Formats: sequence, C-alpha cells, structure tokens
Amino acid sequence: MERRKFLRTAGVGGAALATTATLAAPAIAQSMPEIKWRMTSSFPKSLDTIYGAGEYFANRVAAMTDNKFQIRVFAAGEIVPGLQVVDAVQNETVECGHTASYYYVGKDPTFAFDTAVPFGLNTRQHNAWVYYGGGLELMREFYKDYKMISFLMSHTGGQMGGWWRKEIKTPEDMKGVKMRIGGFAGQVMSKLGVVPQQLAGGDIYPALEKGTIDAAEWVGPYDDQKLGFNKVAPFYYYPGWWEGSAALSLYVGEKAWAALPKPYQEAIATAAEATTTNSVAKYDAQNPKALRELVANGTKFLPFPQSVLEACYNSAVELYAETSAKNPKFKKVFDSWKQFRNEEVLWFRVVENTFDNFMARQSAANKL
Repeated sequence: MERRKFLRTAGVGGAALATTATLAAPAIAQSMPEIKWRMTSSFPKSLDTIYGAGEYFANRVAAMTDNKFQIRVFAAGEIVPGLQVVDAVQNETVECGHTASYYYVGKDPTFAFDTAVPFGLNTRQHNAWVYYGGGLELMREFYKDYKMISFLMSHTGGQMGGWWRKEIKTPEDMKGVKMRIGGFAGQVMSKLGVVPQQLAGGDIYPALEKGTIDAAEWVGPYDDQKLGFNKVAPFYYYPGWWEGSAALSLYVGEKAWAALPKPYQEAIATAAEATTTNSVAKYDAQNPKALRELVANGTKFLPFPQSVLEACYNSAVELYAETSAKNPKFKKVFDSWKQFRNEEVLWFRVVENTFDNFMARQSAANKL
C-alpha cells in the first residue's frame, strides 16, 4: 500500500520539485525586503576610478538582489566633507562609506594599515594579507571601537611619488616643503623636515596652484592628469614609497549591517571583492597612456634619488618603533603585518621580481 502510494505521488513530487527549481530565484527575490542605503565617498565625481568604484559596487549589489537593495553614492561634500566619512558611519549619519583608512590616523595610527603604510606591501601582497594573513580579522577587531565593520573595496595599485615645484636631489631639499600627503607617511616626512598637509582630493589643485602647498601626492598618472596637477607643478617623482599599494575600504555601520538579511550581507561582501579586482585592472590599463601623455606635454618624470629613499626608509623604521612602543593596538597589527610582509618580499624576490626585471630589460632593449 505504502509502495503504491509512493509510486502514485512520485510524479507529482518530481513536477513540484521542477516547478520549485524554476521559480526559486524569483520567489526568493520577491520575499526579500526593499532596502535603500546611502554611501558617502571621500572622492569627487570627476574621478571615474575611485569615486566610480563606489558606483560599480552599488550596481553589483543591486544586480545581485534583483534591485531590491539600492545603495546611493554621494560624492565628497554632498553629505559630509571627504575626510569625515568614518565619522558619518560611526554616528549613523549614513549606513556606509567609501574612503581611505589612512585619512584617519589622527584618531589612531592603526587606521593606516587598511590602506597603506610606508615601505609596505604591494597590491597582491596587501590582498593576501587581508584575506589570508589575518589582516581582515585584525582590522575588524580594531574597528569595533568605531561601531563599524570593514571590507576591502577597490585598489589603486602602486602609486607615484607626487608632484613637486622644485627638484629633489638630496634629503635636505625636502626641508620646509609643504606637502599634501596622506596617512602615516606624513609623519615619516615630518622627520625629514617636510610639513605634511591632509587635504581631500578635490582641494589639492587649488592649494598647489595658489602656493599654499609646494608638493602633493595623489594616486597615479590617470587620476593625476584628470586633476591637472601637471599644470601647476613640473616635477613628477616615483616611486610612491609610502604606497606600494593603496587599498580603499568600505565601512558599514554595525547596526545597519546587523539589520541586513544574510543574502544582502553576502551581496555586499561579493560586490566588494569584485570592485577591488575591477579597480586594479582599470588603473593598470589606463596609467601607461596617461603617463606617456604627461611626459609628452612637458612633465619632468624623475626617480627619487637613492639617498632620499634610504633617508625616508630609516625614518619610517624609527617611527614604527616609536609608535609600537606607545600604542598597543598599532603594535598588535604591526607585528603581524611585518612578519607577513617579510615573507612576501622573499617570495616575490624569487619569482615575481626576477621575471619582471628580465622583461623590463627586454622591453628597454626594444626586443619585444
């Protein structure tokens, strides 16, 4: 009897399963709530890379939630100034924000690790530290004091050494220079006599044009050209030793995060990872052409002298020791980060650097 009942209902059950499979995605989407968030950015709309990363992220989240979860992006100054994103998230003025963590080293120097610290990790090494070296866990523990959760979201890759009104030949040439430079690097520079200035991206050009500052670093050729720095400063230096990579972060308020359905939380995490991959590819594709154009239009493209790099490196090492001695939160992250960095440098030295340097020699000899 039971067997006959099973056989009679088996076909019906199979059809029901097929129908469920067919309707699963729409049914789930229909059951999810409509949610609208605001995300404040530290960046101006003129930068399709950094500001655009926020829009790319929001579009991916919407696509993954059948447009039920909408995140509207606001440029710097539209809700809060560019350097007040963390405050806006912490105070629940907005649900989330997109910014560079090292803008907030005045609150605590530990913030710097989420974006970049001098003579640190390159782009791939930073991503490895975040996802597999304990970086994400360490930073999220730190951010609990600020009532927010962090995500790696977009990357510029290695950066340039900035725009200078005068040529830098020795460390002494840096003394007295007023420079827009973000994060922990400003404290390194101050040991060499530089006067660091913290300015949002949209405020750099007028300050450089008016002579309020003598030098400025931003990102790299593509963004720097868009902002017109070559019009007001002739010398363009490399490398940006303070940012061997420069990661940007998505900060989400704890309450806003906790209120999200699990699928929406997963959409945020997935979209943030996709945004990071996309942004690196975009910069790598666009920087070479922009650099050629800058040089063709008269930009004096120069490497930092070895003596300058060594002086800066020594200052950075000194500052790390000083900060670790008085800030246990910084020391906890730094100790883990340093060990991971040293291992990564050894690995990249064996294969990545050897290959890259060989290819650079072949390209310079016009063998390709």
